[in-house]
Amino acid sequence: MPRDEGRAMKDEVKAFRKPQQPKSKPNKKLAAKVRTVPNVVKEPEIPNVPLALQQRLLDLFEQTLYTGPESLACIQEVKSHLYKRDFAAAFGQEDYLRAYALRWSAGRALGYLDLLSGEVGDLLLEGQRDSTGKEDGERRGEVHSKVLCLGAGAGAEIAAFAGWMQGSASQEAVTSLCLDVVDIAAWDGVVEALTKGVTSPPDLGTHASESAKESSRALVSADSLKVNFTRSDLLGWDEMTVKENLESVSLVTIMFTLNELYSTSLPKTQQLLSHLTAASEPGTMLLVVDSPGSYSTVSINGAEKKYPMLWLLDYSLLGSRKSNTPAKWEKVISEDSKWFRLPEGLVYPVELENMRYQVHLYRRLDERP
Repeated sequence: MPRDEGRAMKDEVKAFRKPQQPKSKPNKKLAAKVRTVPNVVKEPEIPNVPLALQQRLLDLFEQTLYTGPESLACIQEVKSHLYKRDFAAAFGQEDYLRAYALRWSAGRALGYLDLLSGEVGDLLLEGQRDSTGKEDGERRGEVHSKVLCLGAGAGAEIAAFAGWMQGSASQEAVTSLCLDVVDIAAWDGVVEALTKGVTSPPDLGTHASESAKESSRALVSADSLKVNFTRSDLLGWDEMTVKENLESVSLVTIMFTLNELYSTSLPKTQQLLSHLTAASEPGTMLLVVDSPGSYSTVSINGAEKKYPMLWLLDYSLLGSRKSNTPAKWEKVISEDSKWFRLPEGLVYPVELENMRYQVHLYRRLDERP
């Protein structure tokens, strides 16, 4: 990293720290009043996604990837490799990839679907309705969208977007979706299996009635959801490669991938984000989801320091506070820590966990005068 940029980052991180709150004496009268407020029973949170649809996605992963005790044994082996941070071994063979998707992608798919079914999805649909209405003259509500999913080979995004399209709120709006999935490992088999699973009627078993089988429907039709997989190292993408992959793309997702990219090479990751900025059309959305509190070690002028992933991301997209260069993105949603908790009643052969994550949604600004 150049020395002048290093100094700028060093100065900027000081401004990132939260200011100290002024000390004040506690108001005893107010404290007494607060303690006398009667307990109020909170209403249970209304989930964004119906339980039946969440179970449908879990059934998809089970029917597509679960093979019984062999799958459980593979999951333990993958866990061992991940614990040692031996990613080459963890993602080095087909049965490991399927085991990983079965164990980790299923829960993340529910979390992503919950996210898409809330404010994030509303903003995405709003932007798409505006653009299609202006450019294509289509009736309000019809959306044909293309999404570039970076680091998404494990398939959680595929299931989540399919579930989002199937949901009642989005079904009227998203009429067709194309997902371009990019990852460094050989996820071809997993992507193909999950894509077939969401575009085919579920397997109801031999004991299902004929009427049940006849009424069984796929989550989405093969005509409305297209998925393309590309095996590629994102950190090796040059400006032309990024531009080619961003053609007609309205949304870019980087889910649980950005911090790993930063950890591998901060300069190359910053360059990738710079290329994304240069190639994105005004109105393009960028959705970043990652572990909360993610930090990346950066070497500045020979000294090792840790910087929050969010600060590095904002530095790339929003620019420096000390720079006169106008921001090229605007941040429309930002939450440092958010929970998706699995509801009671779901059935799955593998233990799943609640998902805690940070989420940030950016919109590309129009730089034209």
